Amino acid sequence: MIGVEKEFEEQVINISRVTKVVKGGRRFRFSALVAVGDKKGRVGIGLGKSNEVPEAIKKAIQKAKKNLIEVPITEDGTIPHPIEIKKGSGRVLLKPARPGTGIIAGNTARSILEVCGINNIVAKSIGSNNMHNLSHALLKALASLRSKEEILKERGLM
Repeated sequence: MIGVEKEFEEQVINISRVTKVVKGGRRFRFSALVAVGDKKGRVGIGLGKSNEVPEAIKKAIQKAKKNLIEVPITEDGTIPHPIEIKKGSGRVLLKPARPGTGIIAGNTARSILEVCGINNIVAKSIGSNNMHNLSHALLKALASLRSKEEILKERGLM
């Protein structure tokens, strides 16, 4: 399949080995957290679990593609307005930034924002260091962003 371009870009956020202690010893499994996006404003995260790492990543990618959300991005490659969202114990603060700033964020947020297509943003995680909670809080924050046109339409000015 030459010349086939992938629709989505995948970014592995975290792979963890989990252990179940049984009578005969320990059973190891793997858990993978993956972000999927098209760099044009669609992004999703998924969690996959399996006995092997590649299988866990494949499952996570499939789940992430089912959980895609649409994110409004301005012409400058940033978000329309600042927002702070809490999900679980993870709290995320997102601020728009000027062109040329880049992505100023921690590892978890950076992975998700890169595959989303946002180029200029300042993100801060407050409180929890848990990658799962932070990624879900970031996705919730991105989903609750509204474009300028949506806000004007709600106010009846357009």
